[in-house]
Order: sequence, then C-alpha cells, then structure tokens
Amino acid sequence: MTETVPPTPAPRGRPRSERAHQAILDAANEILEERGFVDLTIDEVAQRAGVSKTTIYRRWPTKGTLVFEAFAADFLARVPGPDTGSLRGDLLASLRAWIRVNKGTVKGRTLVGLIAEVQRDPELAEIWREGVIGPVRAQHRTIVERAIERGEVLPGVDPDVVLDLIYGAAYHRLLQSHLPLSDRFAQDVVDTVVAGVRTSDPTQSGGRT
Repeated sequence: MTETVPPTPAPRGRPRSERAHQAILDAANEILEERGFVDLTIDEVAQRAGVSKTTIYRRWPTKGTLVFEAFAADFLARVPGPDTGSLRGDLLASLRAWIRVNKGTVKGRTLVGLIAEVQRDPELAEIWREGVIGPVRAQHRTIVERAIERGEVLPGVDPDVVLDLIYGAAYHRLLQSHLPLSDRFAQDVVDTVVAGVRTSDPTQSGGRT
C-alpha cells in the first residue's frame, strides 16, 4: 500500500519579498518623519528594516527613488479626495487636509526637499509626476468632475485648471513662506475659484464654514 504524503502547508502571511519591501518603506517613512529627506541614509533604512543595503538597491537604485515611493504612499493616504456633496465643500476639505499635512511639519519640509530634487534630476522628475502628482491629480480631479455632473459648474470648465488654481496657490505659500497657510487662506482661495466656475444657481454655492 502506497503511503500518502500530506501536502506541504502554504506559508502564512505575505511573501518574504513583499514583507521586506513594506518594511523598507515603513523604515524610510519613519526617518522622513523624524528628520526629513536630507538626513535619511540607506544605511539607517537597512538597519531599521532588518535588510541588507543590497536588498534596498535591488528595488531602488538611488535614495531619491526610495524616498519618492515611501513619501507618495503615505502622502496619498493623508490627502484623500472627500465627497461632501458640493464643490466648495470638497475643495475646502481637500485643501485643509493638505495644509494639515504640510504646514510646519517634517512632511512639509520633505515635500519641499523633493520638489527641489526633481529640478535637478530628470529621472526623479518623471517618478514624481507618475508616482505623486499623477495619482493626487486623478484623486482630486474627480471632485470637479462630480460638480460638473451635478450642474454646479459651468460647462467647459477644465478640472485641471481648477486644481492648478487651488494647489498652485498652496504650493506657492509652502515654497516661498511669504504668507501663512492659514484656514482663512484656504477659504479665500476656494471661494475665489468657486465663484469663477460655478453656475448662476445660488443654491449651489454653500456658505462659509
């Protein structure tokens, strides 16, 4: 009689490579939160993640590419696209969340450092556009598209221009530090943009909150 060999049980949890990948991203984000982009080193990331530097460099050829992926995943999670039922409410909630993440924080200083890096490195600039700007824009473009579908926004309004007006102003204050990223600023920017693109129906405008 032939003895039946029981099947080998499938390993539990995530594959080792996936666990290592996430551990590296988590370690990078921890260091970014503590000290920012400039002081992050691959040596310390490897030590915290419990992997070798070779393991990191197989996935990310430079410090910049690692930081970009770690930053993008965390940043996107912190600035979700809300759905309040109105264009003003959605834009204001989005801009307020963006300000909370970046105003006077290590995250904000890291963002400024990454923006500086992409000016010097075309490869990182491409990663920045595809990994950060693209997903953020897609996430927030929906806000304007929903408002158009509701008839709240004039036909022909370009969602990308609306986002440029909102976030262009916010990035300008973050990078120049000439005026505060205050809640009054957020309301004034949103109200100015909404006033320029909304339909004439007064019931759609909403009040200041």
